[in-house]
This record gives sequence, structure tokens and C-alpha cells, in this order.
Amino acid sequence: MKKWLIQRPLRAVTLIIMVLGVLLVGPATVLVADDTRLAQSWRSARSDSAGIAPLPSQEPKAVIQVYAARTFGWRGAFAVHTWIATKRPDAAQYQTHHVIGWRSGNKVISRWEAPDRHWYGSKPDLILDLRGDRAAELIDAVEAAVASYPYPDSYTAWPGPNSNTFIAWIGREVPQLQLEMPPHAVGKDYLGGFRLVDWTPSGTGAQVSLLGVLGVTLALDEGAEVNLLGLTIGLDPQDMNLKLPGIGRVGPAPDPRRE
Repeated sequence: MKKWLIQRPLRAVTLIIMVLGVLLVGPATVLVADDTRLAQSWRSARSDSAGIAPLPSQEPKAVIQVYAARTFGWRGAFAVHTWIATKRPDAAQYQTHHVIGWRSGNKVISRWEAPDRHWYGSKPDLILDLRGDRAAELIDAVEAAVASYPYPDSYTAWPGPNSNTFIAWIGREVPQLQLEMPPHAVGKDYLGGFRLVDWTPSGTGAQVSLLGVLGVTLALDEGAEVNLLGLTIGLDPQDMNLKLPGIGRVGPAPDPRRE
């Protein structure tokens, strides 16, 4: 009896250590692969255009794009920062929409700038690219979703609400975008204090999430995901890739282009 009483908590502790080990392997790998990340200064980090977005002078059509880039410093081993950019037909500039944690008051910022800027030294990846008439039709809906974001004055890096909660919110409010969030966009699964079930940002499935720290997602675009402590492990059969904490996708990335 005494032996059983000792073994049971030991097994629980062993299981917890194993789970934490699995969750931390990916972030540790990212740090080892990019050992300059911790030595960077935000003051000198690159913030120029990465040359991904079409110049307004060369693309008269409407454009909606979503980007993701590693967050600054050690947090970048765990997560990316996401933002959305829009350009109306024949407009001379793009407008970007971010949630910025270090701002006082309203954390939502919309500004006219290059949509594909390096995020404090990290080159962005294009995760959604919609152009033409359909983009023009959806820009008003995107702007309405930006204005109705329910946590404009709140920011918590983990588990949310944060910048990824904001972009996931836009995806759910405008499902026509078919937005598939990066698996390492920590905060994407934060649904709010009392909401446990919602559509996925792509609009192709559903998810159950407890405060963004524990949940399950099943969807055509996202595949199957398990959220443990805000970190995602999953399988995407449609795009034939694995989803691992910190690393993101292992395998082909989804095509960002939307028709």
C-alpha cells in the first residue's frame, strides 16, 4: 500500500516532466539554431521592407495580406507575431493593423507603412495573400473586425489576449479570408474568459479551448491540433506537415494565395 502511494505521485511527476520536455524541445532547437537571437538589440534590429509585397505602383488591385515573424529575443523561440495589411484599389499605400503589447491604453495600432517590414530583425513569412475584386469586397469587413476587437486595452504575452489573438479574431469574424494561423502563433487559441468553443480562424472547423492553455482543434485547413500550455502539437493531412511547438510546421507550408 505504501509503495503504491509513493509510486503514483512519482509517475505523475515523471509524466509532467516528459510532457514539458516534449514541449520545450522545439524552442530549444530554435535557440540553438539562431544563437544570435539573445544578443540582438531592438534599437539596431532591421525594420525595412523584406520585398515580399507588391509595390502599390505595380499592383493597382486591392490586396489583403497576413504576415508572421518571430517575436523579438528569447520569446521568438516560442512564438511568432502576426499582423494584417490591406490596400484598396489604386491606393498609394498599404495600411497595417497590429496589436502592440508595450503601448499604453489601446493596444491596436493601424498605420500607413510597408506591409512586409522585418519585425525587429526577423524576416516575415507571407501566410495569406488575397488580391483583386474579392479582396476589395472584404476590406471593409476586415476594418470592422479591427474596430470590434474585444480586448483593445488588454495584452498578455501568454496565453493571450495578444497580437495573435487579434489576427485570429479577424479570421473568425471574416471567414471568407480562410485564414490558417501558424501553429506557433501563441495566443491564437485564446477565445476569451468564458468562451470554450468557437470556429477556427479558417472557418473550416471548430476548436475547444480553455483560456488558451488547453484545447483541441479539428478542421479541414488546420487539421488536428492539441494545445498544451498554449503550445501546439498537430498534424495537417491536407498540407502534409507536422506542427511542433516553437518550430511551427515541419513539411510543406500551405499556399498563402487565395482566389
